[in-house]
Amino acid sequence: MTAGNDYAEAIGRTERLSGTILPERAAALAATLDLGPAPALGDALPPGWHWLYFNPFVARSRLGHDGHPKRGGFLPDVKLPRRMWAGGRLNYHAPLPVGAEAVKESEIANVVSKSGRAGDLVFVTVRHTISCEGQPCISEEQDIVYREAPAPDAPKPAPAPAPEGAEWSEEVVPDTVLLFRYSALTSNGHRIHYDKPYAAGEEGYPDLVVHGPLIATLLQGFAVRCRSGARLETFDFRGQAPLFVDRPFRLEAKAGERDGKLKVWARGPEGELAMRAEATFAK
Repeated sequence: MTAGNDYAEAIGRTERLSGTILPERAAALAATLDLGPAPALGDALPPGWHWLYFNPFVARSRLGHDGHPKRGGFLPDVKLPRRMWAGGRLNYHAPLPVGAEAVKESEIANVVSKSGRAGDLVFVTVRHTISCEGQPCISEEQDIVYREAPAPDAPKPAPAPAPEGAEWSEEVVPDTVLLFRYSALTSNGHRIHYDKPYAAGEEGYPDLVVHGPLIATLLQGFAVRCRSGARLETFDFRGQAPLFVDRPFRLEAKAGERDGKLKVWARGPEGELAMRAEATFAK
């Protein structure tokens, strides 16, 4: 089944938002991540931190049962109940200054419906560009996946093991305060991040789920540290398995043997691969 049969009318749909890269919000994330001095006015926003901005905080009456905004609007009105941000591709063209007025332009690039062993799936690719004073600063493609709810007795797929041979490694302990703050800062109402009865009883998770964008943000900062503060140019990532609150995981990296890319990943507490990514840096 293809997008032409289902959601072709959504392809090409656009949205334009404008706003200020507020220093208070960047300072709040710096405090949440226990980092040093927060970015000051005029400083470049760290990679991944743009996900703090341009997120509408909709009225409670416009939320669905899962805490996400109700279907429809800019994104296609996919009827499948589960929604996740599976991965994406980021290009950092120029610094996005803290305090700047910025514009985010979004377009639905593709919608594809498939059926497989996991049931019906719909893949939505959204293309974003964030600009400041007419200059593109960040371009991004996001992969959003909608899927059926698995049967209660369906076996959980075994996650792949994380790579070995890391040259750099850091531990992260995702407590409830971290998840709560990140949800608030990104206007993310998805209940799997703060409502354990919902996460376990309705979505089948053993505990609260660590946000995929939070893991991707941590991996980008880690990659920059591995390269001694070099400017990140591209970052391609894909979620592989969920991580859960209070279960320590590791950010790990090693240099690519042939292509010069930095391979980075998140290793779960049982050695599973939770997220994989590749990063390149400005020459």
